[in-house]
Amino acid sequence: MLEAVADESHQLIHEDEAMSAVLKLADQVAGSEASLLITGESGTGKEVLARYVHRKSHRSDKPFISVNCAAIPDNLLESELFGHEKGAFTGAVARRIGKFEEANGGTLLLDEISEMDARLQAKLLRAIQEREIDRVGGGKPVKVDIRIIATSNRDLADAVKRGTFREDLLYRLNVVNLRLPALRERQKDILALARHFAQKYAQANGAPYRPIAPATERLLLSYGWRGNVRELENTMHRAVLLATGSEITPEAIRLPDGTHVGTIDLPSPVKAAVETAQAATRSLVGRTVADVERDLILDTLDHCLGNRTHAANILGISIRTLRNKLREYGQAGLQVAQPGETRLAG
Repeated sequence: MLEAVADESHQLIHEDEAMSAVLKLADQVAGSEASLLITGESGTGKEVLARYVHRKSHRSDKPFISVNCAAIPDNLLESELFGHEKGAFTGAVARRIGKFEEANGGTLLLDEISEMDARLQAKLLRAIQEREIDRVGGGKPVKVDIRIIATSNRDLADAVKRGTFREDLLYRLNVVNLRLPALRERQKDILALARHFAQKYAQANGAPYRPIAPATERLLLSYGWRGNVRELENTMHRAVLLATGSEITPEAIRLPDGTHVGTIDLPSPVKAAVETAQAATRSLVGRTVADVERDLILDTLDHCLGNRTHAANILGISIRTLRNKLREYGQAGLQVAQPGETRLAG
């Protein structure tokens, strides 16, 4: 399935089953009033998912307000969130309405909430519990009706153990957790997103649309994408500008410093596996992608003596994806290496 909404509304594009599972859960809870915690690495699309939930909620016709807690200094964040009265501090020449009041009736996204100061966490907890806020310098509380969605690229349970995040606040926020898998864990989305960005930036720059060459697709799938969707988008924007000819070739896939992507960001074992796979495909013309994928997975598992975790790391896929593939191959009657063995030894 490929789902897309207008760019102005923040697109949500996916084809991978891992992402479909996240959206299924998001659809299930979108109509509730429960606070949500969206977690995942930087660049995976946490704010995009938050906007998706808002659009699916009963508050969709009300404001969606986003605050980046990591981008605002602690001494300004309180006023940004809760507002202030005239004269509350030096420079407060007029009353200011904070983001809580701006979002009244709608949804407030607290982006990267793990960066919030401990003192402010206590005030946030009270606001969520009591459904009211105190403006800085204010004399009486202000009632608000909002839904809170928070995001974090860190392990908040670990932050609780380290004493940098309040446990009671975590419980209030984490009624439902939506974990966004890293791009490398949803391989089908890499090409779906790459094609989308190629179209988007060709149109935006008045450039001709060029399809992505098969060799480029293999390169995109082999790359680690530490910056996730955000890195892929920037890479494809550059590729649209650098490409010549009728297709986007591997030469157009470059890092910000102009270096060719290749497999430079991969650990040596992964790089070796990718290079082996690329060499092998030159002699596999005419075979299906499923056949080549199956042989690569089974041969890599042999190389790792049946160690599934090691094989998954080399292949750049999740252990869950690997197990599903191996179960499928086993059901088809194929021999699968067991831990400590190869197929030949088994």
